[in-house]
Amino acid sequence: MNGKSRKIRVALPVIEAVLLAAAVLLPLVLDDFWILFTTRVFILGLIALSFDLVWGYAGIMSFGQALFFGMAGYSTALIATKLDVTSVFIIVPAAALVGLIVSFLMAVLVILGKRQPSMVFIALGTLTGSYVVERLARGWSYVGGQNGIPSLPRLTAGSFEITEGPIFYYMALGVLLVVYVSLRLLTRSQFGLVLAGIRQQENRITFFGYNTQNYKGIAFCLAGAIAGLAGGLYGFHEGYIGPGQLGPVLSTQVVLYTLFGGAGTLIGSILGVGLIDLFSYHLSHVWDMGWPILLGLLLLIVVMFRPTGLIGFIVSDRERMGVFGRPGKKTSSGKDSSEVKTSHEPA
Repeated sequence: MNGKSRKIRVALPVIEAVLLAAAVLLPLVLDDFWILFTTRVFILGLIALSFDLVWGYAGIMSFGQALFFGMAGYSTALIATKLDVTSVFIIVPAAALVGLIVSFLMAVLVILGKRQPSMVFIALGTLTGSYVVERLARGWSYVGGQNGIPSLPRLTAGSFEITEGPIFYYMALGVLLVVYVSLRLLTRSQFGLVLAGIRQQENRITFFGYNTQNYKGIAFCLAGAIAGLAGGLYGFHEGYIGPGQLGPVLSTQVVLYTLFGGAGTLIGSILGVGLIDLFSYHLSHVWDMGWPILLGLLLLIVVMFRPTGLIGFIVSDRERMGVFGRPGKKTSSGKDSSEVKTSHEPA
């Protein structure tokens, strides 16, 4: 293995360490607006991570991440406004639980049937579910109809109010970090190896005796719980939850975040959120009417000419998929034999 390969291999941890250090220090130099902006990026980064888990690792094209996000947001908003419960120790777990339950119900419908579902079936099924629930929310006065649920109270930890700003920033960063590390360990485990196999050659993994539908169902539900967690935080950070957080528009936006940043890397999806939101903000000041066209063209160029996303310029395909199993013996060419056996080239 030459020196160039070694440099490529450590690119991902270096990027992660640099971004983490920057995220910890940013509140020292940012004003209030950019702290709120970055906090929102962290929260949307959670839902982007949830999509990266199902698409980047398990090959499930889900357009339902907004459904889990919005349902959790609405549920925790109702808990806070109707039951007067604002404790972060209740709201955050409740949001993740709602996302888990809703995603499980959706998985029963589109993944865990008698027949192995196609990618198109899952995509259309989740898209339809997201659209139906959005329309239901728009017409249901109990949840505010078109107006949603505004003026949410602040989260509390005992008698302490968690206000928007540096406190919420570090709380969102902490949640994002815990989820990110958990997903990194999960995707590098035996479970992650099976998911990678399903994405590359699902029929072959089935031939080996794995129940791929169960694995996909578990990944789908975990992603739903993460999206729900994001939805709970989002509502209390923005002080509002509405039908727009349930529907296909947000689900499509999440897909773009991940494809733009780079699927199958985790960090790429977070970068995608930050860069797209940053481009959107600045382009809207340059051309207030036509900025979506410019942003759309930029996204189209990246997706067409760099399918691995922006992170693909720095991280190799092999590093994106990871190394699994025990270290092997050195081959005559100097390569690790396990690396040769476990190398997965993404589609």
